Amino acid sequence: MIGASRAIRDLQEEIDRIARSDVKVLITGESGVGKEVVASEIFTRSFRANRPFVTVNCAGLPETLLESELFGHTRGSFTGAYRDQPGKLELANGGTLFLDEVGEMTLRMQGLLLRFLETGELQKIGAAEGHTHADVRVISATNRDLRQLIAQGHFREDLLYRLNVVHLVVPPLRNRTEDIPLLVDAILGRLTPNGGCTVSREAMDALVRFPWPGNVRELQNVMERLVVVSQSKTILAEHLPPEIRTPARDGRPSIERRRTIADDLFQRLTTDKESFWTSVYPLFIQREITRNTVKEVIRKGLQDSGGNYKIVARMFNMEPRDYKRFLNFLRKHHCQLPFKQFR
Repeated sequence: MIGASRAIRDLQEEIDRIARSDVKVLITGESGVGKEVVASEIFTRSFRANRPFVTVNCAGLPETLLESELFGHTRGSFTGAYRDQPGKLELANGGTLFLDEVGEMTLRMQGLLLRFLETGELQKIGAAEGHTHADVRVISATNRDLRQLIAQGHFREDLLYRLNVVHLVVPPLRNRTEDIPLLVDAILGRLTPNGGCTVSREAMDALVRFPWPGNVRELQNVMERLVVVSQSKTILAEHLPPEIRTPARDGRPSIERRRTIADDLFQRLTTDKESFWTSVYPLFIQREITRNTVKEVIRKGLQDSGGNYKIVARMFNMEPRDYKRFLNFLRKHHCQLPFKQFR
């Protein structure tokens, strides 16, 4: 990639080198750096590219469901198993399986995975016999330090040796700031394919200065929000969230403020794309959060939207028909803030 950082060019060369070797690959890096993108690139350039590419998030399922997800189950093997179900390993036969967040697997699941890697045998839940085999290339990823987990007794060393034939490290965005303009252009090209949005030099300078603790994922979410909030063809510095447009004094990193419940809820709404009605509303109705917490979430939304409640409703992943309901809720519970102070 012309203009990319040296770290990314080195990573691209490494991907080219290993893509066709069919060895197992372990990809590490902070959350949001693009580990799944790297795994997809390896698959696309491999001789298995015309076969399935199957992804499993090891952190998204409890152990029993993860076992069924990977290995499949037979009819009647547990409550709700109304028919035979193939697992992701079987579905990936001949292709590639991407195990995301492999460091979150329990020790028992690690043992089952290790057995498959050693023998290629699939043992469905509830199947007494009739082992089947699958030819699968396994690419795994984690943001955890697996050797530290091994020292703590939470990860099997023999499994690490099986997964870590080739180790790729994806650097955080703060260590490759020259990639930020390229990423911004690529994201805007996807969001506004007709070239309908650009970024001013001052705004781009602020984006490059920001350390991006959430890496590429955070950058993408911010750009998606800016396209909605700016309501113009040029994203200006004034459109940026306050923490991005205001650099730390004297070039020193600012003292990190302790995260609040409102911070976490706002992140769930804007980054994890949860709806206000499923994340904030139930907690307030059940008195697990206070009115002040709701008001702080609304304040953050108004700051990013320039005081526009309709944009806040979209940012909080509500349907257009929910707008009046949203305002009625805020008025009824005295959570509405004057929008003019944010313009």
